[in-house]
Amino acid sequence: MAKVTSNKQINGTFGSVWVNGEKWLDVDSFEAKVTLNFEDVNMAEDLATHKKYTGWSGEGTMTVKKVYSRGATLMATAAKTGIMPDINLVGKLADPDAFGAERVAINEVTFNEFTLLAFEQKTLMTEELPFNFADYDPIDLISV
Repeated sequence: MAKVTSNKQINGTFGSVWVNGEKWLDVDSFEAKVTLNFEDVNMAEDLATHKKYTGWSGEGTMTVKKVYSRGATLMATAAKTGIMPDINLVGKLADPDAFGAERVAINEVTFNEFTLLAFEQKTLMTEELPFNFADYDPIDLISV
């Protein structure tokens, strides 16, 4: 494998997120990850604990600059009525100096909480939006 130069490390500044098709330009940070679930399996005459894959769960966090009431706009009415909105995300990371771009569709998103109001004197405000998801599709991945 050839030496990798430092300018090929992808820069998060070039990340973007679309929520239900709308590009949110106020996203400060974004992370979505998949956790694999395993159950312990014990076998006769074997002291090791083996694992059996039983499924996965998806979770993430998006932090936005407090420009709009993002969480309340999506979830305030839903929390009171019990009618949850269909939410889909597309995340993209495309540094023009890197080896390529990543793009992932995240579906069946449920936001777990939102902030009604928060402030701190002489502080630029952000809003954290933790979420779970039940489906995902890698669209573009960076490969060797």
